[in-house]
Amino acid sequence: MAEIIIYDTTLRDGEQAEEISFSVKDKLLITSKLDELGVHFIEGGYPGANPRDAEFFSKAKKLSLDNAVLTAFSATHRPGTSPDKDPGLNAILNSGVYTATIFGKTWDFHVKNALKVSNRENLSLIYDTVRFLKKRLETVFFDAEHFFDGYLKNPGYAMKCLAAAHDAGADCLVLCDTNGGTMPENIKAITSKVKKAISTSVGIHAHNDSECAVASSIMAVSAGARHVQGTMNGLGERTGNANLCSIIPNLQIKLGHKCISDGQLSRLRDASRFVNELANIMHFSRQPYVGDSAFAHKAGMHVSAILKASETYEHIHPELVGNSQRVLVSDLAGKSNVIRKAKEFGIKLDSKSPKVAGIVKRLKELESQGFQFEGAEASFELMMKKSLGSKWSFFDMKGFRVFISKRSEKDKALHEATIMLKTPDGKVQHMAASGNGPVNALDKALRKALKEYYPELKEVKLVDYKVRVLSSGHGTAANVRVLIESTDGENNWCTVGVSEDVIEASYQALVDSIEYKLIKERGE
Repeated sequence: MAEIIIYDTTLRDGEQAEEISFSVKDKLLITSKLDELGVHFIEGGYPGANPRDAEFFSKAKKLSLDNAVLTAFSATHRPGTSPDKDPGLNAILNSGVYTATIFGKTWDFHVKNALKVSNRENLSLIYDTVRFLKKRLETVFFDAEHFFDGYLKNPGYAMKCLAAAHDAGADCLVLCDTNGGTMPENIKAITSKVKKAISTSVGIHAHNDSECAVASSIMAVSAGARHVQGTMNGLGERTGNANLCSIIPNLQIKLGHKCISDGQLSRLRDASRFVNELANIMHFSRQPYVGDSAFAHKAGMHVSAILKASETYEHIHPELVGNSQRVLVSDLAGKSNVIRKAKEFGIKLDSKSPKVAGIVKRLKELESQGFQFEGAEASFELMMKKSLGSKWSFFDMKGFRVFISKRSEKDKALHEATIMLKTPDGKVQHMAASGNGPVNALDKALRKALKEYYPELKEVKLVDYKVRVLSSGHGTAANVRVLIESTDGENNWCTVGVSEDVIEASYQALVDSIEYKLIKERGE
């Protein structure tokens, strides 16, 4: 099968997504991570558009890239001026890159209403810009903006735009579904016609406004495109761009094309999460291939089957993309789920033991009360160990109070918690602490009372806190479920609590979090 050139535009097109903004440091780190992944081209942005991008290209010169080529992006030169006097083109030349991507109008509707020049002048803008840069750089890509819409409305003119870029020496003509509304079958048909008419390499750049960007990219490849543009996790303006985290494994694993090495493919999940972390967005758990739920199994029948052969309910081996198989626990769980989780936790459990049925029964009882262990496996591990007879006593709670006060309308609410507990040496600790919320105050008071006995708790921090109302029909008397995610800097774990009172539910999850850390430290 064919070798496919992967062109990443996360740092430019991806950053146009709502609420996404990368610092210069972020962009440099992502560039290095994408290079490790093995993509062929990394689009860094517009060198002359803003000080941040100019600084990025200046600092990116010092990066040692093993696989990727850094690319600068800009438009065709401005009407009424020459390429050598265009600020954007000169910024590309001054950026130190050897590759540039230029976008130009190929839909006559845009030429008339957005660019406000004649069709003939637009052809000159494309030709002159590509020719100017091709004489000075090693590689020039032409992004045919709105190509598919333009082709469907005026195919003759859209093809003339491609011919202008081709005649000027463009190394690849990238067909753009800029509005993201072209159906994959039309993408394939039009790309096929372009391939027959023009000898230059053809690429695809799809947006996801109709949820077809990945399919459209694959259809373009099937029609002969050998250059694919996209972003990590599908980040991009409006609803996003074609998602490279799906495109790469689809092309390589499913269709046999060569995109990156197998070793690099196994880093795909890591790269996906790395970009999301720097973008400061939550990982989409149900994202194909790289999401936490991509190879997660909940139904007991499914789990029983995958324990015999993973292919029964998995379309690929998750390790190929750096992911792993997960077994969830819920009221749908059977004995197979419990046995598999025991193995994951390092708990010795005979599959024929009557205790397995007891754990399943207890699990279903708790979930009927509102507990959910799919996202709180630390609490499930504690429950399993207690059901199997494990006992520990790190402290004995005697009681706690939480105070919330507000002195005036303008003042912020004050939160204070007091806690009383008996420690392992029989002493009674009575501590108080204030916090930026009632749960934070309770957490601080609890740690304050225990720090003398368990100094390792200093490492533990709460990184996420979620509350969900379980029975909306009961109003403020409804049960709530609290999920808390904790970390010690090396490992993260999640715990759960359920109660009619949100503070009580939070306390349950806090205690589980602390006990989980202490049990792990002591190997219990």
